[in-house]
Amino acid sequence: MSEPTKTSLQNPLSKYPKPPFNKQPQQVPGLASKMDPKPDHGETSYKGYGRLTGRKALITGGDSGIGRAAAIAYAREGADVAINYLPQEQSDADEVIALIEAEGRKGYAIPGDITQEAFCQELVKQAVEQLGGLDILVNNAGHQQAVDSLLDLTSEGFDATIKTNIYAPFWITKAALPHLAEGSVIIATSSVQAYDPSENLFDYAQTKAANVAYVKSLAKQLGPKGIRVNGVAPGPVWTPLQVSGGQPQDKIVEFGEATPLGRPGQPAELASIFVQLADPEASYATGQIYGAAGGGGHP
Repeated sequence: MSEPTKTSLQNPLSKYPKPPFNKQPQQVPGLASKMDPKPDHGETSYKGYGRLTGRKALITGGDSGIGRAAAIAYAREGADVAINYLPQEQSDADEVIALIEAEGRKGYAIPGDITQEAFCQELVKQAVEQLGGLDILVNNAGHQQAVDSLLDLTSEGFDATIKTNIYAPFWITKAALPHLAEGSVIIATSSVQAYDPSENLFDYAQTKAANVAYVKSLAKQLGPKGIRVNGVAPGPVWTPLQVSGGQPQDKIVEFGEATPLGRPGQPAELASIFVQLADPEASYATGQIYGAAGGGGHP
């Protein structure tokens, strides 16, 4: 019998680019294709093992960043995937759908604004129709804009953050629940900001703390129905969210430098967490927040 191939060790300090980075302002919502360096979503690195064969997933914010990494990983694990994103992000979304289809899985692109309740209901309706059902819901899309002073935070800006990060998961989950059978899973993307808020992310940090409560409350409500609910709390991750106003450009230059690993995370580094939480082998994990923050954070 031949020996299994040895997995080579990789130093996490040097695995991915480290600061300093170039300033690179983009308009909201930003495109991964325009970032320097381009983020790694697992396009060439993630290898699947059939852990989610036959599953049907809806991922918000699936065009780029962490949502894109989850979409690629889910497809390579055997799932069909629908992604939601804003119309301005169509070019990024097209790349994701092509990657999903390259795995022989069904990929569906559903653009639209999740700050509108009617669209959230339509989003779930379309996903269920196109996928032939739904058993993995990933509420990942987020809105983050750094504002130095509370006096400069407008009601419109505050509202956009609350609607995207709190209202949308509520509307989408409510619409999805009648379609989720026993064994289904819900996953929310929170943040290290829920535990250690930055002074210039006053509104965003509050919504990420709300996402933690969403997970822990809903897990108790849905546990008796056989539906698991968990969350992921990333630290600084190299995504369009950051360069399109989520961080001041001066902070982009040194983004991730303060972590013990001395660099930002790449979306691909979180993909396996989203797979683990969706995998039926993790059947006793519910109400949990999984951290990935390069050595910082609390979960």
